[in-house]
Amino acid sequence: MTHQEPLQGPHLLTRFQALDHFLTHHQPLWRPRPFHHLHLPWETDHPALSTWLRQQTLEQAEAAEHSDEAQAPPEPFPTWATQAQHLAHTQELPTIDLHPAARRLDVNVPGRKWQQIEAFGRRLDFQAPPRHWIDWCAGKGHLGRRLLQPGQQLTCLEYDPALVDAGAALSQHHHLPAQHLCQDVLESDCERHLDAHSSVVALHACGDLHARLLQLASSKACAHIALAPCCYNRIAGQHYQPLSAAAKASPLRLSLDDLGLPLSETVTASARTRRQRDLSMSRRLAFDLLQRQQRHTDDYLPTPSLPVDWLHKPFADYCQDLATLKGLTLSGTLDWSEWEARGWQRLAEVRNLERVRNLFRRPLELWLVLDRALFLQQHDYDVRLGHFCEHTLTPRNLLLLAEHNSGKPCG
Repeated sequence: MTHQEPLQGPHLLTRFQALDHFLTHHQPLWRPRPFHHLHLPWETDHPALSTWLRQQTLEQAEAAEHSDEAQAPPEPFPTWATQAQHLAHTQELPTIDLHPAARRLDVNVPGRKWQQIEAFGRRLDFQAPPRHWIDWCAGKGHLGRRLLQPGQQLTCLEYDPALVDAGAALSQHHHLPAQHLCQDVLESDCERHLDAHSSVVALHACGDLHARLLQLASSKACAHIALAPCCYNRIAGQHYQPLSAAAKASPLRLSLDDLGLPLSETVTASARTRRQRDLSMSRRLAFDLLQRQQRHTDDYLPTPSLPVDWLHKPFADYCQDLATLKGLTLSGTLDWSEWEARGWQRLAEVRNLERVRNLFRRPLELWLVLDRALFLQQHDYDVRLGHFCEHTLTPRNLLLLAEHNSGKPCG
């Protein structure tokens, strides 16, 4: 295999094993969340790196997140970064000529979403031509309609009745032979929609929803599977359930917190969204410092998600109301401006210390997607793995293409 090809064949397992060793060995670097811990285990072993990161500003953390030209932290950070980048490297999947979109097919589809659909569609290169598209967790069925060609069928499976009705109206408007079915894909009766002629596609199906796709489609020997996974932490249990034999043999046991790590990027967030996020985090961190003092403990106290309008409250009211919500009574004379400033300082430290943890975002995501690839390989699929668009269009740009060996033409 040249360096320019997607991950496939025996290279899937080789890469998985290398990532597994890397992630297992470096667990103290990426498991503890700086948001929860005032001091991280690795800081004792790497004091120069710790000191340097803690001296950086919030603006410097933001610059490092969005630019490769930011000043590099001292060793061993560059070594870890090089290893992570090498192990998480993927190739762009080859493109095919996608038939032109019908007139006004992209109306009412957000521009970024339509670009993702176009990029996804251009990667669906299969030896046997698809006959029946199954758009999994389809929403309004925008992806399925874009893929549908004359002579093919389309079935869109969606849980939300309003989206089913809206999708059916759109397909009818464009005179397309599409079925839009109200279906909970986690229910046992979902398998009736799949057979060996099905080509199942899913663009950003979450957690259990896309795991269910892989399990059902492989059990039915569906001809093709094209999956861009998302939201690995949206699962019913508290820990990750590996799919492949290789992942089941791994010493890694991933929590919901761990599974959220690959999703912590905000490359597509607006400046306003980032400012709102920073204000929310600084206030939460200020309250965390305050509750540690008030409770005479060094433990993080989880707090619930709060409505956005809480950020419009005066800082003192925010803390008092959050304390009440958590059953705490704040005592003593409190200098609210000092606590608010400490929250912002703590946010700068957290965001810079997170730079170490963030090195492992993509390696962990690739580990998770390779688990899915190896699972399909075990079920007699030829599997290719690469990315289908630029990272700036969506960080969730990994795509699994799988073709069942029974459906491919001979010779």
